[in-house]
Amino acid sequence: MKRKRLLLVVFCLLLLLCGRLLLLRMRGGTTEPVTGISEAGKPLVGQLLGDLLTATESPSGSDAQAIAADLSAIRAQSRSDYEITNAIAGHWQRVYLDPEYRLYLDAGDASSACAEAGIPDSARHAIAVLGYELRDGQMQPELVGRCEAAAALARACPSAILICSGGATGANNPESHTEAGLMKDYLADVCGIGAGRIFIDERAMTTADNAVNSYVIMQERGVTSMTIVTSSYHQRWGQALYNAVGALYRQQYGYAPEIIGNYCYDMETDNPVFRDSARIALQQIAGVLGVPMNAGRAPRP
Repeated sequence: MKRKRLLLVVFCLLLLLCGRLLLLRMRGGTTEPVTGISEAGKPLVGQLLGDLLTATESPSGSDAQAIAADLSAIRAQSRSDYEITNAIAGHWQRVYLDPEYRLYLDAGDASSACAEAGIPDSARHAIAVLGYELRDGQMQPELVGRCEAAAALARACPSAILICSGGATGANNPESHTEAGLMKDYLADVCGIGAGRIFIDERAMTTADNAVNSYVIMQERGVTSMTIVTSSYHQRWGQALYNAVGALYRQQYGYAPEIIGNYCYDMETDNPVFRDSARIALQQIAGVLGVPMNAGRAPRP
């Protein structure tokens, strides 16, 4: 148990560092914040993130009231802070707190999922495929599964573009193969998806990087909506981070596509750290926003 807690602490510290590096990337290496999160507003935003975690891990009948009070206090402090955090809280409540929220699991044919979720067959819709660490410079079975899920969705939406995101990861990768490059090759050569539909980001090393670099490609292509494809245990986590980065991206550039769908490689993780996806997602969001995340209010009966 102690070892698990130590691993979680170290992992969260690394996530905060990644968030800081992401801010530097978005603001071109300067030291000024990329968004309007004010110094005075940071404790309030940290309290909101903590309360979102409490509502997820120890739900009670007063969660909605606590979150609404946090947002009201943030709005009174800064309209800019409120626009970002309201988008984050609203998406979190839909994806993590709504028991009716459905994950669509790949079964080889995504047609019914597209119809039920309202995923459009349009060139202005993007299928964002998240990478997974390579082993010996090659895709692991989990990444192959994500590609198979993406291919099923691409066949159901033949006009949509695909964005594969992931850099040169993993030990023993002397040729610096990238997740995105291998994913595109697999989708095109094995799954039969047209290479011209597939765009790649070969720099991302974290889920936050996935989001920022994907948004750059989507903006260039005029994309207005997106579906995230990843493993089932990573879907809510990935969506929450994409949505948070999208709120920042929207404020800086006046653009961010709407996340309207999900499609998953059906896999749970045996990694005890990754199972705590809500806490990891909120720690990453805190790092991206540059705020300290509070522990949240005491669990409520």
